[in-house]
Amino acid sequence: MTITLMNPSGLPSIDVYRQVAIASGSRLVFIAGQVSWDAEGVTVGEGDLTAQVEQCYLNIGTALAAAGGSFDDVAKLTVHVVDWTPDKMPLLLEGISRAAAKLGVTPVPPATLLGVAALDVPAHLVEIEATAVLD
Repeated sequence: MTITLMNPSGLPSIDVYRQVAIASGSRLVFIAGQVSWDAEGVTVGEGDLTAQVEQCYLNIGTALAAAGGSFDDVAKLTVHVVDWTPDKMPLLLEGISRAAAKLGVTPVPPATLLGVAALDVPAHLVEIEATAVLD
């Protein structure tokens, strides 16, 4: 495995992600921020943060597979959510959970969550980018 995920002693242990990713692969894969477009460019889940998060993760899974990888190879995620407030966390987590079930993975790499004013398309509520390391 090219990625080792951990919560080191001295840092809080977070259930939904790990604090540190140690990468030992030789190929870096940078996946552009994924929004809730389907393969035809149609927005999935307009007005529904959970559905949009799910689609973003599925899109990342598709991009990883095209590069010869999977979520096991992800070293870092960055999540941008429009008008973020902490009460949206259950919706975000439900979207991740639904995508994880479809992908058959537990995506827990280090992650950064950022609240933003807007994204490029007004109907998009979330954009997620990933960095992966493959052998």
